[in-house]
Amino acid sequence: MITLEMMPPLMFGGLILAMLIGFPVAFTLAALGLSFGFLSIYLGFFDMNFLQAIPGRIFGSVLSNELLLAIPFFTFMGSVLERCGLAEDMLDSMGQLFGPVRGGLGYSVIIVGFILGAITGTVAAQVIAMALISMPVMLRYGYNVRYITGVLAASGTITQLVPPSLVLIVMADQLGKSVGDMYLGAWGPSVLQIALFAGYTFFLGLFLPHHVPPVPKEARTLTGWPLWRKCLMGIIPSAVLIFVVLGTMMLGLATPTEAGAMGAIGAIVLAAIHHKELSSKGHKMLLIGIVATGVGAIVGVLLGEGKLFKLTFAVVYLAVIWLCLEAVRIPDLRDLIKQGYQSTMRLSTMVVFILIGSTCFSVVFLGVSGGVWLEHHLTSLPGGVWGFLIFINLFIFFLAFFLDFFEIAFIILPMVAPIAQKVLTPVVGADAALIWFGVMLCVNMQTSFLHPPFGFALFYLRGVAPKEVKSSDIYWGALPWIGLQAIMVAIVIAFPVTVTALLDKPLDVDLSKVKIVVPEIELPPPLDFGPQKQ
Repeated sequence: MITLEMMPPLMFGGLILAMLIGFPVAFTLAALGLSFGFLSIYLGFFDMNFLQAIPGRIFGSVLSNELLLAIPFFTFMGSVLERCGLAEDMLDSMGQLFGPVRGGLGYSVIIVGFILGAITGTVAAQVIAMALISMPVMLRYGYNVRYITGVLAASGTITQLVPPSLVLIVMADQLGKSVGDMYLGAWGPSVLQIALFAGYTFFLGLFLPHHVPPVPKEARTLTGWPLWRKCLMGIIPSAVLIFVVLGTMMLGLATPTEAGAMGAIGAIVLAAIHHKELSSKGHKMLLIGIVATGVGAIVGVLLGEGKLFKLTFAVVYLAVIWLCLEAVRIPDLRDLIKQGYQSTMRLSTMVVFILIGSTCFSVVFLGVSGGVWLEHHLTSLPGGVWGFLIFINLFIFFLAFFLDFFEIAFIILPMVAPIAQKVLTPVVGADAALIWFGVMLCVNMQTSFLHPPFGFALFYLRGVAPKEVKSSDIYWGALPWIGLQAIMVAIVIAFPVTVTALLDKPLDVDLSKVKIVVPEIELPPPLDFGPQKQ
């Protein structure tokens, strides 16, 4: 006879088994949830009315969740930017800038990966684009094959951690925290991770210089101001887009959805001004828009948001509309936008189906006291807080062999978030506990793209790498970078300040000493209307 105490481990074991079989996760979750739900009704653990919570939660908190609208916007922005030629120019200019240094091409891949991560938020096309551009060049100049595959895969996956990462948006939603706070918490680890990658390349240049040789002088075609100009032409528009997306969100000027919408329009504008077929009128409108933005910013600071301020930004909007129409006019960009729509639709549909399936599973799991069972086991681990963190990170690391980040975030996070809040609050405080936890798991889940044999970044590399690059080189090349990401997880666990340093500190207020003084109001005398006339 199946008892109530047996149901949570049976559901959890069934979930792990179904994932190992490889059946689509969204349908697996829904099937498991409904199957165990009907079994629980049959065994009398709850009645049929309890399952009404499933459609209620799907329509009440999943399909009506405005935060999830940011996902298609950021996906579309990434799809456009990764195919518009921006990456090619940035990699070429950065490669020539760092070319004289040992490992210079590696540094350029790491830096461009970081910049693209901050303006795209997706992994697949970024890895493919950088591999198509940089791998032939690095092979030509004698770089070690395993270093090439490793640095390309790892620099593509850094986009999971660098804001405006889609993973961080999903994390914020599932943990019930602000997206802006999640982004602020992720900046420290993302910069540290870039430093780790660059440090590994530096030491490789010291101890194994033949693995990362400098680019020969005759191959460096640009020097001086033309080289710096090409670098700035890639960096400055990217920096503007980063501010439009992240700056407005962190300053409280826009919600994540609004920032994502601005990013999607900004990506189209960036693709248009980067295209060689942009008309002379388009160039003029670009200059007018830049000047109007500068004038509007000065007017806003000195005179406030009056009529002149609104007029200047009306000119900016007109320039943006003109450049978007230019993008529609150019056939290449029109096809690019269409491909962006298609990839956005596929990803958004996948996310919604996973959310529906995970809702079915989690409602039934909580109905059979799964939350109590999970909390009992996780809070009784040896080592207290650190034992809990080590176990959770090892568990996520194992799951990442079989699941992608969306599936982990939607399945595991809702189960462990309440426990993490309770366990981690004594260490960093109630406000920062889940931010620290979410960023830590985000660093961990980067490895899901690099794990042999199922790492998606490795599959992408295999699909675009030339025949002389063996699959074994791709897998072995990923291992040192997985180790660097594991070191980063350990740093985030050991030093929570890497996440919490930029967060707003909670106000230190003793509520017992707060006094609310209500001033006495002297009421006017009642009005005398005189004797009533008969």
